[in-house]
Amino acid sequence: MTATTAAAEVDAEVRGILERVAADSFPPLHAVHHLLSVGVCVPCTFRMFGAFSHVCSCTSLTASVLHSFLEDHDDSAKGGPCSCLSTDEACCSVCFGVLLPTCHQDDGVVSFNGISPIDRITSMVFQAVQRESYQLDEFFLEISLPAVVAANERAIRLHMKEKYGNENWFKDKIFSQQTMSVKEALRLLLVPSLEKKLDVKHGNNSFRIRLTYTHDDASRKLKSLLPNDRNRKRKTESREGTDTRRNSTYEDNQILSETDSFIHKTLECIQDQEFCSLFQLPPEKVFKPCHLVISCLRSPIYIGGRYLKLSRNVSQSCWIIDDERMGEASVEEIIGEDVRTICRGDGCKFHAAGREDIDVRMLGSGRPFLIEVLNARSIPSAIEVEQIAEKINSSEKKYVRVRNLKLVDREIWSMMREGEAEKQKQYAALIWTSRSLTDVDLQKISGVNDMAAGNKPVKIRYELSLDFLLSSVPGLMFFLSTSMHLFRQEIVQNTPIRVLHRRSPLERKRIIHWMEIEKVEGSSNYYLLHLCTQAGTYIKEFVHGDLGRTHPSIGAILGCRAEILQLDVTDVKMDLLQ
Repeated sequence: MTATTAAAEVDAEVRGILERVAADSFPPLHAVHHLLSVGVCVPCTFRMFGAFSHVCSCTSLTASVLHSFLEDHDDSAKGGPCSCLSTDEACCSVCFGVLLPTCHQDDGVVSFNGISPIDRITSMVFQAVQRESYQLDEFFLEISLPAVVAANERAIRLHMKEKYGNENWFKDKIFSQQTMSVKEALRLLLVPSLEKKLDVKHGNNSFRIRLTYTHDDASRKLKSLLPNDRNRKRKTESREGTDTRRNSTYEDNQILSETDSFIHKTLECIQDQEFCSLFQLPPEKVFKPCHLVISCLRSPIYIGGRYLKLSRNVSQSCWIIDDERMGEASVEEIIGEDVRTICRGDGCKFHAAGREDIDVRMLGSGRPFLIEVLNARSIPSAIEVEQIAEKINSSEKKYVRVRNLKLVDREIWSMMREGEAEKQKQYAALIWTSRSLTDVDLQKISGVNDMAAGNKPVKIRYELSLDFLLSSVPGLMFFLSTSMHLFRQEIVQNTPIRVLHRRSPLERKRIIHWMEIEKVEGSSNYYLLHLCTQAGTYIKEFVHGDLGRTHPSIGAILGCRAEILQLDVTDVKMDLLQ
């Protein structure tokens, strides 16, 4: 087939489409010609006539082809020079070149030589995805347009209403508010091409490809025309006058979105008569296309499990005061960095079901936690998650261990938050009393309980290691001797003095579910305390009383001074990430 024959077949196909559309949807052809002459592109012309879906896949439908068709069917379009075929570099005065993709990027105006405009945009998106090596299973296309697009489209509609509003065809055939938007039209053009190029389906919004179009000159002019806009000041500067926004695409997109949202709301409040007095009808031609930024963003993914903290000098989260690190490391950093590296994320957030102090170990079954990975390029397989756990658990410093590490759904986050207040926690503590406890003392504590109902606490045996005691009380030898039990004792705790600088001063009621105390052999003043409490109980304060801010306390019940020397969490009772 020769090039001439191929061109003839394409021309015949295009004219066939135009004949069908003209018979079905078009108003008088002179109105179509006028719309082209005021700077509206071919796609927007068909879109505003409600016929875009019929011609969206026809890439050969250009302004010259449409004009040729109009000449053959409309006498008003014949003869002499025609403004709709102007040789200047004007873009569409409605979509600013978005639907005939011509756009500015940081390296200048994008050239489409030798490739269709839609394929060019598709290639740019593909390159953005490949550049970051995203792992894809589905995608969702987001499109952000400057508010001036909506303003100019309204200006065109009102202009056509002024010109043709008295003609019978106008009300039935043109400019219904339900016609396809520029965003919808662009998505219709791009999605099939993107699905083919990326080899994945469009639909799931967990991975979003965002096309952000901006036009600074037109947007500034539009804002200057809006009523009261001059009195509106955005809070983008600090009192010293410096820009406080972070240098990130996400932050910039948020600010653009907020500005456009304000402009859209303002435009909606302006009646047609006022709009016509503020804006030029039809809008002036546009000679500079939109600036396009392509960005990709994956919704957070979550990796959860349970962690054990084996050091008394490791905090749960990174703790820095006056540029000085508190402790040797943090659980957040130890686990989070390995997860982020495997997932190739921009960052991560650490979430846990409660927290322990830096000098408290987390033992037993461990504490449930989630790592929220931001904008992950890769979703780890089960094998890769096992490798993360192995790397953490084989660390020479042995600060932290993880159990049951797995990729989880975001619903786990809500479940963890909902269950946090209901969970029970078990502890083991080494305490000191200012005098030796007698049988009478033990009876005092036993007398606080109502054990008549026969409710016996579940007795948890805590496997003690020698360093538990020897690290604080050198030379002590111990064995289990005397025990006392406390069942469902309610206590009242005011916010502890040690955290008043960062916690609200509140009164909290908490439950001690059960307690067992074991005397240390060879000393009359040291005891091992095992207890199960409601989440949120301040254990240290329950022992020493916090100057009366917790009552009752161990010290108050015994009538002597009681101090806690070491504390470990031995179990967090939650049916989560077991």
